[in-house]
Amino acid sequence: MVNRVLMVAYHYPPVQVSSGLQRTLAFSRYLGDYGWSPLILSAHTRAYADTNDDQLRDIPQGVPVIRAFALNSRKHLSLGGRYLDLLALPDPWSSWWFGGVWSGLRLIRKYRPKVIWSTYPIATSHLIGLTLHKLTGLPWIADFRDSMTEPTYPREEARRRVFLWIEKKTIQACSKAVFTTPGAVSMYQKRYPGEPDGKWLQLPNGYNEDIFAEIETAAISPCLTASPQKDTRAVKLIHSGVIYPDERDPEVFFQALSNLKKRRLIDKQRLNIILRATGHDESFQKSLNRLVIDDIVQMKPRIPYRHALKEMLSADGLIILQAANCNHQVPAKLYEYFRARRPILALTDASGDTAHTLREAGLSDIAPLDDVGSIEQALLQFITSIENGSATVASDIVIEKYSRRTSSQKLAVCLDSLTG
Repeated sequence: MVNRVLMVAYHYPPVQVSSGLQRTLAFSRYLGDYGWSPLILSAHTRAYADTNDDQLRDIPQGVPVIRAFALNSRKHLSLGGRYLDLLALPDPWSSWWFGGVWSGLRLIRKYRPKVIWSTYPIATSHLIGLTLHKLTGLPWIADFRDSMTEPTYPREEARRRVFLWIEKKTIQACSKAVFTTPGAVSMYQKRYPGEPDGKWLQLPNGYNEDIFAEIETAAISPCLTASPQKDTRAVKLIHSGVIYPDERDPEVFFQALSNLKKRRLIDKQRLNIILRATGHDESFQKSLNRLVIDDIVQMKPRIPYRHALKEMLSADGLIILQAANCNHQVPAKLYEYFRARRPILALTDASGDTAHTLREAGLSDIAPLDDVGSIEQALLQFITSIENGSATVASDIVIEKYSRRTSSQKLAVCLDSLTG
């Protein structure tokens, strides 16, 4: 008998996002190796803000992918760019609930899955999971990944009330609540002290070894990778992915670069930094121009996933930004950085989960994101270690620990436990 799991996920190819789709995509790719056959329940592609066919080929053959009716309030229910807030609660894809429940019930009748799995950060996904669980009685795994609510998030009162309600109902009804970091697990254990210890599960994000192995041997067009450096002696550092102004604000980092340049400790002949697909290029470019470091730091547009990984592999070093208000989160790209086997400079709080994960991996180039002096010192040490060949990278043991295949095996064990 085939063990099937219904996976409710908004982020699935061909949606174009930085790293949000990699988790579900990897589970759907590897769970079959451990006795579980996935069924994917996603949203109609019209609901996506952007699409890219780059990773459609990574969807395993034979895995059913059902795209339920869904609209994007911002695109389809707005007039002159404005829409009723009620139409975007809990999120702009609330209409997916209707299509998702209908299509989910049809999938359950046809394929008879033994477990339902839904994944955040789209809150409607958990609403679909909750409804299907209530209607069918099937065990339900709620993959939160990160925290759903914070003291200051969501900021809008109506949305906050809805999020709190969904979070509470989800925790009460699900068989397992999954988070990516120990800090998030600890937070929810304290927030819901009446829930049994066995409800909580940590499954970190990771990297896909198959894709890394492919790109290490494949020829990828150089026109889509980083521009050639004007001076090959310059150390090339890369930050790959979105830089959120609130959670990864680079302004102090930019100021540190400006200070070092004024003191003639760095220049474009020594250092080249690429910020790839920040999502806020226009705002950050103004800062680079104002601080006169636009010759050292370049903003680069989004490129296909495999090209982004290839660019990481070509770098001399990689940069992580994470503010103290996200101490219970770890950027998903960190694990791809580990696999790239490149030195990592982390600008983050020393007491957070990101710093803890780095130290556990034997990496210590860490400075607070909001401390200009510490950043100056850490950056100079980091550049020097790369120049003299003493920079540290993650070990093979650490890298293997964060393979997506390893996480898939752990998820399969969890699925087994829910079905006897």
